[in-house]
Amino acid sequence: MSKLLKQVLVIMVSLSWMSGIALAETTLVVVSWGGAYTASQQKAYHEPYMKANPDIKIVNDDSAAEGAAKLRAQSEAGNVTWDLVDVVAADAISLCDEGIVEEIDADKDLAAAPDGTPASKDFGNLIVTPCFIPQIVYSTTFGYRKDKVKTPPTSIADVFDLNKIPGKRSLEKKPIGNLEWALLADGVPVEKVYETLSTPEGIDRAFKKLDTIKSQVVWWTKGAQPPQLLADGEVVIASAYNGRLFNAIEVEKQPIGMMWDWQVFDLDGWVVPKGTKNKAAVMKYLKWATDTQRLADQAKFISYGPARASSAPKVGKHAELGIDMKPHMPTAPANSKHTLLFNYEWWADNRDDMDERFQAWLAN
Repeated sequence: MSKLLKQVLVIMVSLSWMSGIALAETTLVVVSWGGAYTASQQKAYHEPYMKANPDIKIVNDDSAAEGAAKLRAQSEAGNVTWDLVDVVAADAISLCDEGIVEEIDADKDLAAAPDGTPASKDFGNLIVTPCFIPQIVYSTTFGYRKDKVKTPPTSIADVFDLNKIPGKRSLEKKPIGNLEWALLADGVPVEKVYETLSTPEGIDRAFKKLDTIKSQVVWWTKGAQPPQLLADGEVVIASAYNGRLFNAIEVEKQPIGMMWDWQVFDLDGWVVPKGTKNKAAVMKYLKWATDTQRLADQAKFISYGPARASSAPKVGKHAELGIDMKPHMPTAPANSKHTLLFNYEWWADNRDDMDERFQAWLAN
Protein backbone atom coordinates (compact mmCIF):
# COMPACT_ATOMS: atom_id res chain seq x y z
CA MET A 1 0.00 0.00 0.00
CA SER A 2 1.42 3.36 -1.00
CA LYS A 3 2.23 6.03 1.55
CA LEU A 4 -0.30 8.37 -0.10
CA LEU A 5 -3.07 5.75 0.07
CA LYS A 6 -2.31 5.14 3.75
CA GLN A 7 -2.59 8.87 4.42
CA VAL A 8 -5.92 9.03 2.58
CA LEU A 9 -7.27 6.10 4.61
CA VAL A 10 -6.15 7.69 7.88
CA ILE A 11 -7.91 10.93 6.92
CA MET A 12 -11.09 9.04 5.96
CA VAL A 13 -11.13 7.14 9.26
CA SER A 14 -10.53 10.35 11.18
CA LEU A 15 -13.33 12.14 9.37
CA SER A 16 -15.66 9.20 9.95
CA TRP A 17 -14.81 9.20 13.67
CA MET A 18 -15.28 12.96 13.93
CA SER A 19 -18.58 12.69 12.07
CA GLY A 20 -19.78 10.09 14.57
CA ILE A 21 -18.91 12.45 17.41
CA ALA A 22 -20.76 15.29 15.71
CA LEU A 23 -23.89 13.18 15.20
CA ALA A 24 -24.25 12.70 18.95
CA GLU A 25 -23.13 16.11 20.09
CA THR A 26 -26.52 17.66 20.97
CA THR A 27 -28.41 16.10 23.85
CA LEU A 28 -31.79 17.57 24.77
CA VAL A 29 -33.05 16.92 28.30
CA VAL A 30 -36.84 16.83 28.07
CA VAL A 31 -38.78 16.83 31.33
CA SER A 32 -42.17 15.13 31.41
CA TRP A 33 -44.47 13.07 33.63
CA GLY A 34 -43.28 9.50 33.05
CA GLY A 35 -45.37 6.38 32.54
CA ALA A 36 -47.84 6.06 29.69
CA TYR A 37 -47.71 9.79 28.98
CA THR A 38 -43.96 9.98 28.37
CA ALA A 39 -44.25 6.74 26.39
CA SER A 40 -46.79 8.42 24.09
CA GLN A 41 -44.40 11.34 23.56
CA GLN A 42 -41.52 8.98 22.94
CA LYS A 43 -43.44 7.15 20.22
CA ALA A 44 -45.13 10.16 18.64
CA TYR A 45 -42.36 12.77 18.89
CA HIS A 46 -38.97 11.75 20.20
CA GLU A 47 -38.22 8.55 18.31
CA PRO A 48 -39.31 9.82 14.87
CA TYR A 49 -37.39 13.05 15.38
CA MET A 50 -34.19 11.33 16.46
CA LYS A 51 -34.47 8.97 13.50
CA ALA A 52 -34.76 11.92 11.12
CA ASN A 53 -32.11 13.94 13.00
CA PRO A 54 -29.30 11.58 14.11
CA ASP A 55 -27.32 14.52 15.51
CA ILE A 56 -29.98 14.92 18.24
CA LYS A 57 -30.32 12.71 21.31
CA ILE A 58 -33.40 13.20 23.50
CA VAL A 59 -33.13 12.13 27.14
CA ASN A 60 -36.30 11.86 29.23
CA ASP A 61 -36.46 13.17 32.78
CA ASP A 62 -39.64 12.22 34.69
CA SER A 63 -39.47 15.14 37.15
CA ALA A 64 -42.43 17.14 35.82
CA ALA A 65 -44.44 16.72 39.03
CA GLU A 66 -41.82 18.94 40.71
CA GLY A 67 -40.87 20.67 37.48
CA ALA A 68 -41.82 24.25 38.32
CA ALA A 69 -40.03 24.20 41.69
CA LYS A 70 -36.91 22.54 40.30
CA LEU A 71 -36.79 24.93 37.35
CA ARG A 72 -36.97 27.90 39.72
CA ALA A 73 -34.08 26.44 41.71
CA GLN A 74 -32.00 25.93 38.56
CA SER A 75 -32.73 29.49 37.45
CA GLU A 76 -31.77 30.96 40.83
CA ALA A 77 -28.55 28.95 40.86
CA GLY A 78 -27.72 30.06 37.33
CA ASN A 79 -27.33 26.44 36.30
CA VAL A 80 -30.13 25.44 33.93
CA THR A 81 -29.68 21.80 32.93
CA TRP A 82 -33.08 21.23 31.29
CA ASP A 83 -33.92 22.08 27.69
CA LEU A 84 -37.68 21.58 27.54
CA VAL A 85 -40.25 21.13 30.31
CA ASP A 86 -43.78 19.76 30.15
CA VAL A 87 -46.04 21.76 32.50
CA VAL A 88 -49.70 22.40 33.22
CA ALA A 89 -51.14 25.73 32.19
CA ALA A 90 -51.24 27.31 35.67
CA ASP A 91 -47.54 26.65 36.18
CA ALA A 92 -46.76 28.00 32.71
CA ILE A 93 -48.48 31.27 33.58
CA SER A 94 -46.50 31.62 36.82
CA LEU A 95 -43.16 30.71 35.25
CA CYS A 96 -43.78 33.15 32.40
CA ASP A 97 -44.70 35.96 34.80
CA GLU A 98 -41.50 35.27 36.74
CA GLY A 99 -39.40 35.50 33.58
CA ILE A 100 -37.99 32.00 33.98
CA VAL A 101 -39.14 30.66 30.60
CA GLU A 102 -38.92 31.99 27.06
CA GLU A 103 -41.74 33.77 25.24
CA ILE A 104 -42.78 32.07 22.01
CA ASP A 105 -44.02 33.78 18.85
CA ALA A 106 -46.55 31.16 17.78
CA ASP A 107 -46.79 32.24 14.15
CA LYS A 108 -43.05 32.59 13.76
CA ASP A 109 -41.77 29.72 15.88
CA LEU A 110 -44.47 27.08 15.31
CA ALA A 111 -45.75 25.34 12.19
CA ALA A 112 -48.94 26.48 10.49
CA ALA A 113 -51.80 24.04 9.96
CA PRO A 114 -51.82 22.06 6.69
CA ASP A 115 -54.35 24.48 5.19
CA GLY A 116 -52.16 27.46 6.09
CA THR A 117 -54.02 28.52 9.22
CA PRO A 118 -51.47 30.27 11.49
CA ALA A 119 -50.52 28.37 14.63
CA SER A 120 -51.94 31.12 16.85
CA LYS A 121 -55.40 30.55 15.36
CA ASP A 122 -55.06 26.78 15.25
CA PHE A 123 -54.26 26.62 18.97
CA GLY A 124 -56.68 29.49 19.68
CA ASN A 125 -57.36 30.39 23.31
CA LEU A 126 -55.42 27.38 24.56
CA ILE A 127 -52.30 29.55 24.35
CA VAL A 128 -52.97 30.91 27.84
CA THR A 129 -49.61 32.69 28.09
CA PRO A 130 -47.02 33.68 25.46
CA CYS A 131 -44.53 31.22 26.99
CA PHE A 132 -46.76 28.15 26.59
CA ILE A 133 -47.10 25.75 23.64
CA PRO A 134 -50.15 23.54 24.33
CA GLN A 135 -50.00 19.84 23.51
CA ILE A 136 -53.07 18.21 24.96
CA VAL A 137 -56.39 18.69 26.67
CA TYR A 138 -56.62 16.12 29.43
CA SER A 139 -58.69 15.58 32.49
CA THR A 140 -58.19 14.42 36.02
CA THR A 141 -61.07 12.11 36.83
CA PHE A 142 -61.68 9.02 38.95
CA GLY A 143 -60.97 5.35 38.57
CA TYR A 144 -62.39 2.67 40.84
CA ARG A 145 -61.96 -1.06 41.37
CA LYS A 146 -65.04 -2.67 39.89
CA ASP A 147 -64.56 -5.84 41.95
CA LYS A 148 -64.13 -4.02 45.26
CA VAL A 149 -67.12 -1.66 45.34
CA LYS A 150 -70.68 -2.91 45.80
CA THR A 151 -72.08 0.27 44.28
CA PRO A 152 -70.04 1.93 41.53
CA PRO A 153 -69.50 5.67 42.12
CA THR A 154 -71.49 7.91 39.81
CA SER A 155 -70.99 11.37 41.32
CA ILE A 156 -68.25 13.41 42.97
CA ALA A 157 -70.28 13.18 46.19
CA ASP A 158 -69.66 9.42 46.22
CA VAL A 159 -65.92 10.00 46.49
CA PHE A 160 -66.55 11.77 49.80
CA ASP A 161 -69.13 9.22 51.05
CA LEU A 162 -67.34 6.63 53.17
CA ASN A 163 -70.61 4.96 54.13
CA LYS A 164 -71.77 4.36 50.56
CA ILE A 165 -68.31 3.37 49.32
CA PRO A 166 -66.01 2.37 52.18
CA GLY A 167 -62.30 1.98 51.64
CA LYS A 168 -59.15 3.92 50.90
CA ARG A 169 -59.09 6.74 48.35
CA SER A 170 -56.12 8.24 46.56
CA LEU A 171 -55.85 11.93 45.74
CA GLU A 172 -53.05 14.04 44.31
CA LYS A 173 -50.94 15.66 47.00
CA LYS A 174 -51.74 19.25 46.09
CA PRO A 175 -54.69 21.61 46.62
CA ILE A 176 -55.52 22.27 42.96
CA GLY A 177 -58.47 20.11 41.95
CA ASN A 178 -59.12 18.75 45.41
CA LEU A 179 -60.49 22.05 46.71
CA GLU A 180 -62.85 22.36 43.77
CA TRP A 181 -64.08 18.78 44.14
CA ALA A 182 -64.63 19.26 47.86
CA LEU A 183 -66.88 22.25 47.24
CA LEU A 184 -68.77 20.53 44.43
CA ALA A 185 -69.33 17.50 46.67
CA ASP A 186 -70.54 19.87 49.39
CA GLY A 187 -73.20 21.30 47.11
CA VAL A 188 -71.56 24.45 45.72
CA PRO A 189 -72.76 25.12 42.13
CA VAL A 190 -69.96 24.90 39.59
CA GLU A 191 -70.34 28.55 38.60
CA LYS A 192 -69.79 29.57 42.24
CA VAL A 193 -66.71 27.44 43.00
CA TYR A 194 -64.02 30.08 42.47
CA GLU A 195 -66.17 32.82 43.96
CA THR A 196 -66.46 30.64 47.06
CA LEU A 197 -62.74 29.89 47.12
CA SER A 198 -62.07 33.63 47.04
CA THR A 199 -63.36 33.97 50.61
CA PRO A 200 -61.78 32.69 53.84
CA GLU A 201 -65.07 30.99 54.69
CA GLY A 202 -65.09 29.20 51.34
CA ILE A 203 -61.55 27.92 51.79
CA ASP A 204 -62.44 26.70 55.28
CA ARG A 205 -65.49 24.95 53.81
CA ALA A 206 -63.38 23.11 51.25
CA PHE A 207 -60.86 21.90 53.84
CA LYS A 208 -63.66 20.89 56.20
CA LYS A 209 -65.08 18.66 53.46
CA LEU A 210 -61.63 17.18 52.80
CA ASP A 211 -61.42 16.48 56.54
CA THR A 212 -64.26 13.96 56.16
CA ILE A 213 -62.06 11.59 54.13
CA LYS A 214 -58.55 12.64 55.18
CA SER A 215 -57.95 9.54 57.29
CA GLN A 216 -58.72 7.32 54.30
CA VAL A 217 -56.59 9.11 51.71
CA VAL A 218 -53.38 7.75 50.19
CA TRP A 219 -51.68 10.73 48.56
CA TRP A 220 -50.00 10.47 45.17
CA THR A 221 -47.38 12.72 43.59
CA LYS A 222 -46.70 11.09 40.22
CA GLY A 223 -49.18 10.18 37.51
CA ALA A 224 -48.17 6.51 37.42
CA GLN A 225 -49.07 5.98 41.08
CA PRO A 226 -52.90 6.00 41.23
CA PRO A 227 -53.42 3.34 38.52
CA GLN A 228 -50.86 1.17 40.34
CA LEU A 229 -52.57 1.73 43.68
CA LEU A 230 -55.85 0.64 42.09
CA ALA A 231 -54.24 -2.35 40.39
CA ASP A 232 -52.65 -3.46 43.69
CA GLY A 233 -55.98 -3.10 45.52
CA GLU A 234 -54.54 -0.61 47.98
CA VAL A 235 -57.34 1.86 47.25
CA VAL A 236 -60.86 1.50 45.87
CA ILE A 237 -61.13 4.97 44.27
CA ALA A 238 -58.38 7.21 42.94
CA SER A 239 -58.15 10.50 41.13
CA ALA A 240 -55.98 10.03 38.06
CA TYR A 241 -55.22 11.40 34.65
CA ASN A 242 -57.70 9.98 32.17
CA GLY A 243 -54.92 8.74 29.90
CA ARG A 244 -53.32 6.75 32.72
CA LEU A 245 -56.68 5.11 33.47
CA PHE A 246 -57.17 4.33 29.78
CA ASN A 247 -53.80 2.57 29.76
CA ALA A 248 -54.64 0.56 32.90
CA ILE A 249 -58.03 -0.48 31.54
CA GLU A 250 -57.44 -1.03 27.83
CA VAL A 251 -53.76 -1.98 27.71
CA GLU A 252 -53.16 -3.67 31.06
CA LYS A 253 -56.72 -5.06 31.32
CA GLN A 254 -57.07 -4.13 34.98
CA PRO A 255 -60.55 -4.47 36.63
CA ILE A 256 -60.93 -0.70 36.79
CA GLY A 257 -63.91 1.45 35.88
CA MET A 258 -64.00 5.18 35.19
CA MET A 259 -66.22 7.85 36.68
CA TRP A 260 -66.31 11.05 34.62
CA ASP A 261 -68.51 13.19 36.90
CA TRP A 262 -66.86 16.60 37.33
CA GLN A 263 -63.71 15.60 35.57
CA VAL A 264 -61.35 18.58 35.68
CA PHE A 265 -60.15 19.72 32.29
CA ASP A 266 -56.64 21.05 32.06
CA LEU A 267 -54.03 21.87 29.48
CA ASP A 268 -50.56 20.48 29.27
CA GLY A 269 -47.75 21.77 27.11
CA TRP A 270 -44.17 22.85 26.71
CA VAL A 271 -42.11 25.70 28.13
CA VAL A 272 -38.52 26.48 27.18
CA PRO A 273 -36.30 27.40 30.16
CA LYS A 274 -34.33 30.60 29.90
CA GLY A 275 -30.69 29.65 30.07
CA THR A 276 -30.89 26.43 28.08
CA LYS A 277 -27.66 25.93 26.20
CA ASN A 278 -29.49 24.32 23.29
CA LYS A 279 -32.16 26.90 22.47
CA ALA A 280 -31.78 26.71 18.67
CA ALA A 281 -32.02 22.91 18.69
CA VAL A 282 -35.00 23.02 21.06
CA MET A 283 -36.92 25.51 18.92
CA LYS A 284 -36.31 23.42 15.81
CA TYR A 285 -37.60 20.35 17.62
CA LEU A 286 -40.66 22.21 18.98
CA LYS A 287 -41.73 23.39 15.54
CA TRP A 288 -41.81 19.80 14.37
CA ALA A 289 -43.16 18.15 17.51
CA THR A 290 -46.15 20.49 17.86
CA ASP A 291 -47.33 20.42 14.26
CA THR A 292 -50.76 19.08 13.27
CA GLN A 293 -49.72 15.52 12.50
CA ARG A 294 -47.52 15.01 15.53
CA LEU A 295 -50.23 16.07 17.99
CA ALA A 296 -52.68 13.75 16.27
CA ASP A 297 -50.09 10.98 16.41
CA GLN A 298 -49.86 11.24 20.18
CA ALA A 299 -53.57 10.45 20.43
CA LYS A 300 -52.80 7.08 18.81
CA PHE A 301 -51.06 6.06 22.02
CA ILE A 302 -52.98 7.79 24.83
CA SER A 303 -56.49 9.19 25.27
CA TYR A 304 -55.69 12.90 25.47
CA GLY A 305 -57.19 15.36 23.04
CA PRO A 306 -54.72 17.20 20.80
CA ALA A 307 -54.53 20.95 21.42
CA ARG A 308 -54.61 22.00 17.74
CA ALA A 309 -58.00 22.25 16.04
CA SER A 310 -56.50 20.86 12.84
CA SER A 311 -55.32 17.71 14.68
CA ALA A 312 -58.73 16.56 15.93
CA PRO A 313 -60.02 15.18 12.58
CA LYS A 314 -56.83 13.14 12.27
CA VAL A 315 -57.41 11.25 15.51
CA GLY A 316 -58.20 7.67 14.63
CA LYS A 317 -57.48 4.25 16.06
CA HIS A 318 -55.00 3.30 18.72
CA ALA A 319 -51.73 2.39 17.04
CA GLU A 320 -51.40 -0.92 18.87
CA LEU A 321 -54.88 -1.85 20.13
CA GLY A 322 -56.77 -0.93 16.98
CA ILE A 323 -59.68 0.61 18.92
CA ASP A 324 -61.30 3.92 18.02
CA MET A 325 -59.84 6.57 20.30
CA LYS A 326 -62.57 9.20 19.94
CA PRO A 327 -64.93 7.70 22.60
CA HIS A 328 -62.06 7.60 25.09
CA MET A 329 -61.31 11.29 24.87
CA PRO A 330 -62.35 13.44 27.85
CA THR A 331 -64.15 15.73 25.40
CA ALA A 332 -66.43 12.93 24.11
CA PRO A 333 -70.10 13.95 24.66
CA ALA A 334 -70.87 10.95 26.87
CA ASN A 335 -67.92 11.77 29.12
CA SER A 336 -68.25 15.53 29.37
CA LYS A 337 -71.72 16.09 30.83
CA HIS A 338 -70.20 17.62 33.98
CA THR A 339 -66.79 19.20 33.51
CA LEU A 340 -64.77 21.84 35.32
CA LEU A 341 -62.12 23.96 33.66
CA PHE A 342 -59.46 25.30 35.98
CA ASN A 343 -59.51 29.04 36.53
CA TYR A 344 -55.86 29.56 35.60
CA GLU A 345 -55.73 33.19 36.72
CA TRP A 346 -57.14 32.33 40.14
CA TRP A 347 -54.57 29.60 40.65
CA ALA A 348 -51.71 31.73 39.36
CA ASP A 349 -52.68 34.40 41.93
CA ASN A 350 -53.36 32.04 44.83
CA ARG A 351 -51.21 28.96 44.31
CA ASP A 352 -48.51 29.84 46.83
CA ASP A 353 -51.01 30.62 49.58
CA MET A 354 -53.06 27.50 48.87
CA ASP A 355 -49.96 25.30 48.78
CA GLU A 356 -48.91 26.66 52.18
CA ARG A 357 -52.37 26.13 53.63
CA PHE A 358 -52.56 22.62 52.16
CA GLN A 359 -49.19 21.58 53.59
CA ALA A 360 -50.19 22.90 57.00
CA TRP A 361 -53.46 20.97 56.76
CA LEU A 362 -51.62 17.76 55.86
CA ALA A 363 -49.32 18.17 58.85
CA ASN A 364 -52.19 18.41 61.36
